[in-house]
Amino acid sequence: MIFEPKFCPACATPLAWIEAIEDSGATTRLRCQACDWTHWNNPTPVLAAIVEYRGQVLLARNAAWQKGMYALITGFMEAGETPEQGIAREIKEETNLDTSALGLVGVYDFQRMNQVIIAYHAVADGEVRLSPELVDYRLYDLEAIRCWPAGTGYALADWLRSRGHVPQFVEWPKPEAVPTAPAT
Repeated sequence: MIFEPKFCPACATPLAWIEAIEDSGATTRLRCQACDWTHWNNPTPVLAAIVEYRGQVLLARNAAWQKGMYALITGFMEAGETPEQGIAREIKEETNLDTSALGLVGVYDFQRMNQVIIAYHAVADGEVRLSPELVDYRLYDLEAIRCWPAGTGYALADWLRSRGHVPQFVEWPKPEAVPTAPAT
């Protein structure tokens, strides 16, 4: 799912894989032969929240995902906001809940999506009302949560360990049979 542009956004010339000398040495990247524009292909930061709601963890299902697939609240930062402001905003936008406490769980590599996940534990309250991008949510006691072996599932497992629980992971089918819906 890594985005590779075909044309230069500055001059519309087709891009090519070209080796050039950079700070770290010779590196091959998509580059424009006409104006020297370079596609750096840097990972995108994604915010994620383990939302603790009235003593349970809220997991939600995105409208684009297959039935039965639930995950953390996630989203992208907006220009001019901190990661903490961004995840509090995402929680409010996606669940209508107000965040009263935030703590960093960790930063996780998610190469399949070319993302870096910044995961938080959030204590939130209010009345749950889902945004149109979410179709369902479930509340889980800590001992009932099953983590997924990708993306934010590792953050959830680390958070459970910090609470004295041994995380249990769901088993996924082999890669060729994995559904295309992301489980961030």
